[in-house]
Amino acid sequence: MNRSKNSAALAAACLSMAPLHSWGCAACGCSLSADAAMGYSALPGWRLSFEYDYIHQDQLRNGRHAVAAVPDDSEFERETLNRYLTLGIDYSPAADWNIGLRVPYVIRTHSTYGDYDSSEPLPPVSSSRSSGIGDLRLIGAYQGFLANHNLGLQLGVKLPTGQYDTVNFHSGPAAGTPLDASLQAGTGSTDIILGAYYYRPVGQYFEAFINMQFQSALSSKQNKPDRDFRPGNTTILSLGMRYEGNPKWAPQLQMNLTHKGVDQGALADVTNTAGDVAYLSPGLTVNVAGPLNMYGFAQLPVYSDLVGYQVFPRYTFSVGATYAF
Repeated sequence: MNRSKNSAALAAACLSMAPLHSWGCAACGCSLSADAAMGYSALPGWRLSFEYDYIHQDQLRNGRHAVAAVPDDSEFERETLNRYLTLGIDYSPAADWNIGLRVPYVIRTHSTYGDYDSSEPLPPVSSSRSSGIGDLRLIGAYQGFLANHNLGLQLGVKLPTGQYDTVNFHSGPAAGTPLDASLQAGTGSTDIILGAYYYRPVGQYFEAFINMQFQSALSSKQNKPDRDFRPGNTTILSLGMRYEGNPKWAPQLQMNLTHKGVDQGALADVTNTAGDVAYLSPGLTVNVAGPLNMYGFAQLPVYSDLVGYQVFPRYTFSVGATYAF
């Protein structure tokens, strides 16, 4: 794909496509850099995007290893299935500037055995199902530092538009009780988002990139003494390389590194919500027709160091499409 004209017509703040969702695990979510997946560009105009992320957390892990059970008197989670549908709208008035909006729709099922006692049989499973609009993200970016517009900074906000206290377990011994705060559609917090990226050609047909995004809660609607919750800070660093020798398709390999801090507050699972994860993410971008482009990526975890006991995905996958005009 031609770097200056046909790199999916993305603008600077395509970094805003990188999903920083709230998961039932410290760092289990999709950390794919969708902006790098589609390629960078400084072309002005509008862009519509759609992304689907699938994350099935069904492996119990502690530290760097898979485990069979949790310690006595701890919650023994069974699995969490997250599916995210994200609509994106971007506008670039000129090569130097971009603003992007991301609207996620969350579909989630979760099940847990509750408190574990190794001397007793596993209790019946408690389950929940939920769906709804998540927290919106609005991000602006500036990439006018270099003549090639290949260095950019971004500043944004995540707004507490998703429901954060309405989902209960619908079956099992816990039926009718609220779901954990980290498993609601929204966090109830207003977060600041900071990011940066840089990319450059490497040889005739390859392009290398690196980008970073940091998210931290500034305030929360859940701020009562017995019902306060503030999600831990999240940092995602992505680096990789894409092949651009063919104008119709571009294979790519990413390495995605995530650090998730501890959730805080009376509603937080403080002992099981932090960790570090590394994903290797191969994928392919295809030019379907003119301004319409699609991509597909798998994320394969190659390293995890999780605090406490958390259910973890064996893989994730993401597919998306963009249309520029």
